[in-house]
Amino acid sequence: MAEEIKVQKSSGNVFADLGLANPDELLVKAELARQISKIITQRNITQVEAAQLLGIDQPKISALHKGKLSGFSTERLFRFLNALGCDVEIVVKNKQSNSEAKTKVCID
Repeated sequence: MAEEIKVQKSSGNVFADLGLANPDELLVKAELARQISKIITQRNITQVEAAQLLGIDQPKISALHKGKLSGFSTERLFRFLNALGCDVEIVVKNKQSNSEAKTKVCID
């Protein structure tokens, strides 16, 4: 007889679902890193070229691509996006409903 598989609905933040500390910050950093990696890939530049452009060494680019973000602050990721020619805009607004306030990254 097959075991019943229990499924739990996601909160929308995998880091919160895993019970990690600072899940909103981790999600923001992951989304920013994903966007940085996407830009590097779309521009077809090597990790060495990306490292020179961002002012870091190639192993840090590799870590960024792999999602190893403990050495990167949110502000540093903002600077990387600026160096790649992207504007970073932070918008603070009142929440629209009685739900919990949240932090998110919106890509334009």
